[in-house]
Amino acid sequence: MSIPFDAKTWLGHITADMREVYSRTRRVMSFAEYLTLFERNMHHQVRSAAQYLRDVFDYYGTTPIHGTRGALTHWRLFDCPWDGGRDSLKGQEEVQASVYRLLANFARQGRTNRLILLHGPNGSAKSTFVACLQRALENYSTLEDGALYRFNWIFPSQHGGKGGIGFGSSDPESPANQETYAYLEDDRVESKIVDELRDHPILLVPRSQRRAWIESTLKDEMAGGFRPARGLLEGDLSHRNRQIFEALLVSYQGDLARVLRHVQVERFFISRRYRQALATVEPQLAVDARVRQLTMDRSLASLPPALQSLTLFEFSGELVDGNRGLLDYDDLLKRPLDAFKYLLGVVEDGMTSLEVASLAVDTVFLATSNENTLGAFKEIPEFQSFKGRMELVRAPYQIDRRLEQQIYDAHMGEVTGARAERHVAPHVTWVAALWAVLTRMRKPNPEKYPEPLVGLVGRLTPLDKALLYAGEVPAGFSPEDQEELRAGVEAIARESDSYPHYEGRFGASPREMTLLLMNAAQSAKWKCVSPFAVLEELEELIRAVSVYEFLRQEPMPGGFHDHQKFIAEVHERLIDRIDDEVRTSMGLVEERRYLEQFERYVTQASYWVKREKYHNPVTGQDEDADEELMAEVERTLHVEASRARAGAFRREIIAKIGAWSVDHPDQKPDYEQIFPRPLAELREAFFTDRKKVVSKINEDILVYLVDGPGRMLPDAAQAARRTLDTLTSRFGYCEHCAKDAVLALVRRRYQ
Repeated sequence: MSIPFDAKTWLGHITADMREVYSRTRRVMSFAEYLTLFERNMHHQVRSAAQYLRDVFDYYGTTPIHGTRGALTHWRLFDCPWDGGRDSLKGQEEVQASVYRLLANFARQGRTNRLILLHGPNGSAKSTFVACLQRALENYSTLEDGALYRFNWIFPSQHGGKGGIGFGSSDPESPANQETYAYLEDDRVESKIVDELRDHPILLVPRSQRRAWIESTLKDEMAGGFRPARGLLEGDLSHRNRQIFEALLVSYQGDLARVLRHVQVERFFISRRYRQALATVEPQLAVDARVRQLTMDRSLASLPPALQSLTLFEFSGELVDGNRGLLDYDDLLKRPLDAFKYLLGVVEDGMTSLEVASLAVDTVFLATSNENTLGAFKEIPEFQSFKGRMELVRAPYQIDRRLEQQIYDAHMGEVTGARAERHVAPHVTWVAALWAVLTRMRKPNPEKYPEPLVGLVGRLTPLDKALLYAGEVPAGFSPEDQEELRAGVEAIARESDSYPHYEGRFGASPREMTLLLMNAAQSAKWKCVSPFAVLEELEELIRAVSVYEFLRQEPMPGGFHDHQKFIAEVHERLIDRIDDEVRTSMGLVEERRYLEQFERYVTQASYWVKREKYHNPVTGQDEDADEELMAEVERTLHVEASRARAGAFRREIIAKIGAWSVDHPDQKPDYEQIFPRPLAELREAFFTDRKKVVSKINEDILVYLVDGPGRMLPDAAQAARRTLDTLTSRFGYCEHCAKDAVLALVRRRYQ
């Protein structure tokens, strides 16, 4: 029996939790209390916006990775760990590193003096990069390390008459006799002025004393390279706050302590939704900062007489909203030039002039642009002026199929949409990712490489490059050539970095491919979300030459930019995968047998290389290495029969194991990781010898799925059922997509 819901108790728990959080996060305090907090945690409290954002990078930590382009660092904030990895960024480690390096440079100067412009083709994850940064800032600002503070002006009610500023009463309960007005209840507050610019509370301390205090306290850290925000060392209060401060100081005849009674220090949290230290500027014509007179508002008629004679203004706009945080300009260069010329000044010195005052901001400026718009911008005369105030960071498409597939895997929930109940067959995102990456491959220039790569890169096809970038070994190359290509993969991937038309600038966009996957998921022809439906959608896509720029590229020798051929190649590779999975599922031989055969070969090759005898447990004699066993394996692996070539191959095998063991001490060699190609060839040789058996079981599977086991011999039905069970449990098929896969396999391979 369920317990009746008690709304009062439930609400009581929420109230208690909220009160505990409020107390723990110290949302409101007096200025004197803030000074205590400031002194205790000065390093965190004097950070510039750039230092704050760099600390966000550092807070979530890093992971070293080794990818196509060499050793890189992955910043874990882009995994969005605070949100279960939702909408995380896949790849783009070099963009992460470039932005981090720029932030570190800004932090060492104590302020931001450049606009970071992310540029790349449409759909290259620029917006995802920015969104991850924004969400990380939001989360970090809720943590103790990320606490940020601003202040409000509080003017209490007076018993002796409306409009006083808090003195002249003998009542001990009067606000005039309290040390601070920060904690006054609302009914005792006449007016409250909130600072929309979020001025730092420490700016209320006179500049000379403030600077001396910070520099003396942080002397050791500053000697080590840390720089407080320049605005806190050299800056001042914003225009309105300075007016109020001076008016109160005059009214209190220079008594600073009485002025500071009116200060309520408040913690604020970075927020995209509420535009707190975080704002996005769309490609619009409006100026990004505005001003309006505050004292014209009737609701502020309750200000004390000392302030009513002032003309107070409030500021608004994206520059104001982004102060002390991050300001993102979405598609900056699509705006009319006059709409962002003010950035020349505000980025360089952190100031912009409005009608009544100069606006000082401490903000990280981040913008995005596509390559075509940037190319046009470079042609205008004003570009050189902007170039001196911009840092360009390239964000290309992925060229590693594995990362591209992760993008589509993360979107599969959106892809299936209302038909999420449909089973997703294996290889759906793999097909889309491989084809997309093939469209981005650039024909290499052999003249850019030293020997022996110069003779190899000219032979690389788009598929070879895509496989190489994904850590796979392209076929058609000798073992020595494959090793050279693996060793040179970073140079190959970086060849076009200095070219205007770099690899990853052109090709199918992930946005377009996600839409294609959505269309494939709605196909009525297939009962599952099928890789064959993806291939059909690709055929439709390549007909839209007028829609997609990359389809208008002329095919080049070697198959580059031949998008029709790419579909055929992906289809053939898909059949390879299905063939391998079905044959493995048949259980004709335990997979361990391939590995055992190769392990025996390695043992014999090791004795042969060391010219040692081995103890034969069958004969009980010490004998020479088994030449017959080694020759049999070498024939399967297509090693030339000459003694010199066989010897070189054996020495190479042993050398690879030795190199792996150096990097993995105290571990048994993982032959499947070290020698994926030889083991695959051993498996292929086995099934080639049993092709008729494999073909018969494939046909039996189709009969089983179409007509049922009652139309089959018991042994055939049992073998078909066993194969289907393995396809389901191990490889993720259901009976519908297994039927589609086996039918395609039989038609292309076994008829």
